Amino acid sequence: MDKEGDLKAVMDRDPAVRDRRDAAWFSQGYHAIRFYRRSHALWMKGRHRRARFLNYVGRVLTGADIHPGATIGEDVFIDHATGVVIGETAIIGDHVCIFQGVTLGGVSSEKGKRHPTIGENVVIGANATVLGDISIGSNTRIGAGSVVVKDVPPNSTVVGIPGKVIKQGGVRLDQALKHDDLPDPVKEALQEMTAEIDRLRKRLEALERGQK
Repeated sequence: MDKEGDLKAVMDRDPAVRDRRDAAWFSQGYHAIRFYRRSHALWMKGRHRRARFLNYVGRVLTGADIHPGATIGEDVFIDHATGVVIGETAIIGDHVCIFQGVTLGGVSSEKGKRHPTIGENVVIGANATVLGDISIGSNTRIGAGSVVVKDVPPNSTVVGIPGKVIKQGGVRLDQALKHDDLPDPVKEALQEMTAEIDRLRKRLEALERGQK
C-alpha cells in the first residue's frame, strides 16, 4: 500500500490529528507502518539483514516492533504505536485498528506459523495480547487488556483474561472501539447468580408459608 493510503488511515481514525502535515510529521503509528512497508519489501526480496536493520530503526524511533516478515493489509491504523509488537508470521487483514501496547505474539519457538491471523475490520484495544497461531474473525472487537489464546468467530466481542467471547451475531463491528462500552462477563455472571438466589429465596418463603 502506498503512503497516501496509510496516511488516509490516520486522517480517518485519529481525532487528534489536525491536518495531513500534522499526521505525516508526528503520527508514530503512521511512521511505524511506513517503516514496516519498506522493511517488508526488502524481506520479500530476500534482503533479510537490511530488512531487520530497518525494522530495528523503526522500533527505536516509533516504539513499535513490527517484524518485516509479518503480512499487513491495507487501511491499517496503529494508534500511538508505543509498545506494539507484531510477530513474524502474523497476518493482519484490511481496515484493522490497533491501539498502543498490543502484542500479536507466539507461544512456541518452533519454525512455521506461530502468530495470530487477524481478519478484516477488527479493533484491538490497548494492551490486549493475542497469542499463538489462532484466528480472529472479521468484525471483531477485542477489549483493552484482554488476553486471547483461542480462535474467535466473526462478529464477536472479546473481554477479560483469558478472553471470553460474547457473540454479536450478524452485526458489523467496523466502528471504533469504545473502551467504556464493553460487556463485563463477571458482572453479568454475578447478576445472574443474584437473580437466581432471589428466585430461590422467594420459593423457600412460599414453601414455609404453606407449611404453617
